[in-house]
Amino acid sequence: MTTGHVLLGLLSRGQQHGYDLKRAHDAAFPSARPIAPGQVYTALERAASKGWVELAAVERDGGPDRRVYALTAAGRAELERWAGSTEPPDALLSHPLATRATVAMLALGPDAARAFLDRQRVAVVDRMRELTRTKTDPALTLGERLATDHAIAHLDADVRWLEAAAERVVDLTEEIR
Repeated sequence: MTTGHVLLGLLSRGQQHGYDLKRAHDAAFPSARPIAPGQVYTALERAASKGWVELAAVERDGGPDRRVYALTAAGRAELERWAGSTEPPDALLSHPLATRATVAMLALGPDAARAFLDRQRVAVVDRMRELTRTKTDPALTLGERLATDHAIAHLDADVRWLEAAAERVVDLTEEIR
């Protein structure tokens, strides 16, 4: 995902200036890191150089000039292309949980690895419960609900992996004996 494509999506709702785009981003994606104003303007400049956005107006209201941007036909076509494409899965199969469990197994032995996996499972299940309670809040936006559902699905996969890894540690312990 690129900041530029997200801004194209936000501009599809109408002309906006950079600060409005920053606020719209932060409101639409509250679980993401807030976007910095510099990121917004850099992405807008890059999109303008590609012909995806254009300067629609410059507003003067007692302060610094405020540039208003609009999505171009080429920008809409790029947005449709991007939104219709798939996000490739990560090429690397490395994950901090797997790395930590492996190091615990190699350096500290199977009991330490199993203890880590058990503690991690408890932490992940606690987070899933918290998110499950959160997602029933009627004040959540659609974006917040989608992000919460996505996080819960990933945490569920982590729980299944932790359980499988704990069984493997037991199997490895038996093989070592």
